[in-house]
Amino acid sequence: MPELPEVETVRDGLARHVLDRTVTAVDVRRDYSVRRHEGGPLDFAGRLTGRRLAAAVRRGKFLWLPLDPVVGSEPDDALMAHLGMSGQLLVRTTPDEVAAGGSHPHLRVRLELTGGAALDFVDQRTFGHLSVTDLEPTPDGAPGGAGSPLAAVPGPVAHIARDLLDPALDRRALVAAVRSRRTGLKRALLDQTLVSGIGNIYADETLWRARLHYARPTDTLRRTEVERALDAAAEVMAEALAQGGTSFDALYVNVNGQSGYFDRSLAVYGRAGEPCRRCGAPVRRDEFMNRSSFTCPVCQPRPRHGRW
Repeated sequence: MPELPEVETVRDGLARHVLDRTVTAVDVRRDYSVRRHEGGPLDFAGRLTGRRLAAAVRRGKFLWLPLDPVVGSEPDDALMAHLGMSGQLLVRTTPDEVAAGGSHPHLRVRLELTGGAALDFVDQRTFGHLSVTDLEPTPDGAPGGAGSPLAAVPGPVAHIARDLLDPALDRRALVAAVRSRRTGLKRALLDQTLVSGIGNIYADETLWRARLHYARPTDTLRRTEVERALDAAAEVMAEALAQGGTSFDALYVNVNGQSGYFDRSLAVYGRAGEPCRRCGAPVRRDEFMNRSSFTCPVCQPRPRHGRW
């Protein structure tokens, strides 16, 4: 599933290619892809047609495009996208691209835009979805996410915490919140209501850099250890973002259809049995929450009395 660097790469592409364009028509080819829109496909199309895409905003793994109602007023609703496991937002700008994209076997929703462009939602596994949803004020009055100064977020995103690249994040409060939990460290990092944007891949890379085991109980962590983990997570995601994210197959691409390359820099994730890039010990794979965790048994010793 795309994590913060992948979604930010998509957001940046949308900001450069579709902002200030107006939606001229909407073609919903699979109703299931707008299942979270309360009014159904017809209402979804009706709420988008004639609207201008005013910004491209991201909080954690969530992405939305505020819709301008009239010139000079602030948006009060937005097109929200959740990419799921394989969702792609692809921008078509030339007649040939628009024509070719229209026959894509996994095209679920197409937005026709002014200037002859199109924004396609392509989703092979159909876990992703689009919806138009009302915006709500942020409790702290700070911008809702990266890409816009507007202090608002879509209703379904209101419970999602700020991410580590968000300048409005209260890092001190986050450290205290992590230490107050009674859970394992990796579970805390994956809790999107605590800190957003970190998924399974970047959690493993984070903990390897911080030399901490995923099962370490959070209420046994010193403040400096939590800060070390958060610093490592921010570094990992910033480096991945600089390389366009992590791609293991053709399912994750940016708006121009290009894959990210951070997978070539992974230290432990997906490298079971291979030597640790730091000490040479074989990387270990454990089952974790119906997924996998990858660690170095030397650099990241398992806690002797861990509860998780």
